[in-house]
Amino acid sequence: MNIPEELKYSREHEWVRVDGSRAYIGITDYAQDELGDIVYVELPEVGTELRAGETFGTVESVKTVSDLYAPVSGRVVQVNEALSNAPEKVNESPYEEAWMIVVEMANPSELEALLDAASYRQHIQS
Repeated sequence: MNIPEELKYSREHEWVRVDGSRAYIGITDYAQDELGDIVYVELPEVGTELRAGETFGTVESVKTVSDLYAPVSGRVVQVNEALSNAPEKVNESPYEEAWMIVVEMANPSELEALLDAASYRQHIQS
């Protein structure tokens, strides 16, 4: 199970990579493995305002449909359009090619509520 040390994680299995005031968000290797083959990803439009804990889209696999939850609040400034034509990238490269959205964070202190890699590892083992 790949759990990069430099990322933050939500209990709902989203990851966050911080770049200044922007948060790149995707789902974890654990989440994509549990879901199985991803066949469709629905993401918000650029400009959408998100609140931490609210849903921002869905991921559909051959097994199920799962909601995506915003780990931080802010405005969506970029969406990974490549995932609409190649949703399998979520399975192949969850941390690199399959980032889902970029959010201009409204409250960077929300990052403190997220898990570090060690805590996330414990979370998925329990």
